[in-house]
Amino acid sequence: MKLFGLVGFPLEHSFSKKYFTEKFANEYLSDCKFELFSIDSITKINDIILSNPNLKGFSVTIPYKEKIIPFLTDLDITASEIGAVNSVKVIRQNNDIQLIGYNTDTFGFTESLKPLLANFNSCALILGTGGAAKAVEYSLKKLNIEYKFVSRSKRSKVLTYSDLTDNVISSHKLIINSTPLGMFPKVENCPDIPYNALTNNHILFDLTYNPEITTFLKNGLKKNAKIKNGLEMLHIQAEKSWKIWNS
Repeated sequence: MKLFGLVGFPLEHSFSKKYFTEKFANEYLSDCKFELFSIDSITKINDIILSNPNLKGFSVTIPYKEKIIPFLTDLDITASEIGAVNSVKVIRQNNDIQLIGYNTDTFGFTESLKPLLANFNSCALILGTGGAAKAVEYSLKKLNIEYKFVSRSKRSKVLTYSDLTDNVISSHKLIINSTPLGMFPKVENCPDIPYNALTNNHILFDLTYNPEITTFLKNGLKKNAKIKNGLEMLHIQAEKSWKIWNS
């Protein structure tokens, strides 16, 4: 039995197991299984690797996309440039175990965002500064879209939420939520931005997909903004991870 999985904490929000379980059934991959590995500390990753000798690869989600890097043997060039990992290939040779880190988030995000960018000529705000935000940053650079980070903490070249005036929102027509705010089960939460400044020329992209329409996206709909959640991104990055794990 070939085992694959998802590492993170918590994992109640994730659709990854459902996606891969359905994929295995639809493609008659009866020798494959997908499990959730909910660990409250990344230091437990080695226990997962050693206690699951059939583990071939796994995805990584909040809050470990950056924290897992010291536990890996190597990074591919994209993951190294981004500084965050969401997919790991496990290579076992005799008693030697290699863990190779990749970032498929950036590919998934780019491909999911592209259809929304017709005639887009503005700047972007990235809400959050974690591992997912780094993948978004990498994508925006490749798409030649200027951007600014927004964080709760004051730091150099990063806006705080209190800095987000109506004028800032007006001059940044693409707003990406890379934080877990609004994710199941705390669906009432959302980033604290001046939603009243949104227009029908804005695009709101939420990396969260559970619930389907977060409070962040609902606030965009009220202003007739274009919206998109992270479900398609999940599917695209999952398929790219699948190819990596089986290459």
